[in-house]
Amino acid sequence: MIGKPPPLLIVLSGPSGAGKDAVVDCMMRRGYPFHFVVTTTTRPPGTGETDGVDYHFVSKERFQEMLSRDEFLEHASVYGHWYGVPKEEVRKALARGEDALLRIDVQGAATIKKLFPEAVSIFLMPGSQEELRPRLQKRLRGIPKSLELRLARALEEMRSVTSFDYVVVNRDDKLEEAADEVRAIITAEKCKVVPRKIEL
Repeated sequence: MIGKPPPLLIVLSGPSGAGKDAVVDCMMRRGYPFHFVVTTTTRPPGTGETDGVDYHFVSKERFQEMLSRDEFLEHASVYGHWYGVPKEEVRKALARGEDALLRIDVQGAATIKKLFPEAVSIFLMPGSQEELRPRLQKRLRGIPKSLELRLARALEEMRSVTSFDYVVVNRDDKLEEAADEVRAIITAEKCKVVPRKIEL
């Protein structure tokens, strides 16, 4: 008899404005079974963000302390702020038999894939450049210089899509479809004859 498949390490990545947060939120609202690994960051909380739910917000000093103790699976500086994936949180989720989902940037995703080749990597992207611009504009409150910088970087990051296992397009007003596609990928991975195994 085939037993229960081992838990997966799932990497959801993509450029700024692709809708990573929105897709994760949608999946959680719909009760999809996974453990969302909360990233630690030195950036200040955004509007409506909650410490320990959206991110673990810490000082730069605290982050460096955690870094010196080797508490992160991977870490990176993005737009002047540090981000890190807590190693212990991932380890505990996998030990409980739960899939661990990481929401990280393209740079971090590449690091995780090198460390854990068996991780399932999913690249989330907007339907078009025309959809991406207003998303970034809304996030940056119309700061022209920052907008163009973010847009250029996002377009550059989209070239890395071929290094991922899967791609999901998050079109405007189609958020639930994108969440369903991510869920379908996870379901398909669970049905593999030879499952992926993560050792942490």
